[in-house]
Amino acid sequence: MTAIVGWLRKPAGRRNVTGYIFIAPFILGFLLWFLIPALTSLWLVFQDWNMIDPPDFVGLDNFKRIVSDNLFWQALKVTTLYTAISVPLSMVLAFALALLMNTKVRGMAVFRTLYYLPSIIPAAANAMLWAWFLNSDFGLLNALLQAIGLPKVLWLQKPGWALPALILMSLWGLGGGMVIFLAGLQGIPNEFYEAAEIDGAGPWAKLRHVTIPLMSPVIFFNLVMSIIGSFQVFTAAYLITNGGPQNATLFYVLYLWRNAFQYLEMGYAAALAWVLFFIIMGLTAFVFRGIGSRVYYEEPG
Repeated sequence: MTAIVGWLRKPAGRRNVTGYIFIAPFILGFLLWFLIPALTSLWLVFQDWNMIDPPDFVGLDNFKRIVSDNLFWQALKVTTLYTAISVPLSMVLAFALALLMNTKVRGMAVFRTLYYLPSIIPAAANAMLWAWFLNSDFGLLNALLQAIGLPKVLWLQKPGWALPALILMSLWGLGGGMVIFLAGLQGIPNEFYEAAEIDGAGPWAKLRHVTIPLMSPVIFFNLVMSIIGSFQVFTAAYLITNGGPQNATLFYVLYLWRNAFQYLEMGYAAALAWVLFFIIMGLTAFVFRGIGSRVYYEEPG
């Protein structure tokens, strides 16, 4: 104890204690909200536990069950299809919107704010708003369709329309990606565009040979984060369709949540969570390997 007190009296000791105090929130958060839950779920993978009775060790039975679970494959199919459509669509639209927001027009700050606001609306409120938009009887989308002479669409009642409706809903929040793209665009030095103009480059040539190459790190970042986020869709499907109709919107995380908190099969839910982790990790590694080498990074100096 005397040694500790003596160490604390030294300037180096006081500096170390101050540093530990500053990093304590991160360390506690990492332990409480990541490391301990991750290790617990890894232990649950090999258990059969309903949160009431004592856990029963089952080995790899949870993973064997996944292979023969039709709903697992349906959830994976729905989530993959959602990712394959929504991610490219939102990336292109967010980039195009950022290009528009990067122009010098009076009142542009207001337009940027309006386009960004939907991305910060709470997820539950956003889902309720779109549930009204997509209502087959009095929804805004069907009212617009009828106004131009088209028939109503059963957005949330037909399996063929439910997933496209949620993909359309996902575009509502592309303001977040737009802001990141906009920050990248504003970081491109004007000298590159001036040099391109001297060489006779037009708008499309400057976009292709200057903007996109210099924006490739930002595009790559948004792509990776969008893929990760699309595999974790839950709120919209849970509140609007609850996985229906006919499991057409049974997203992976929704199915995982059902097994954990509706069916109380915590071991199986933990196995599903780890499978999702490896799927996301594999997709991220594939993107890094396939596209990461094509990203342009300016050399220091």
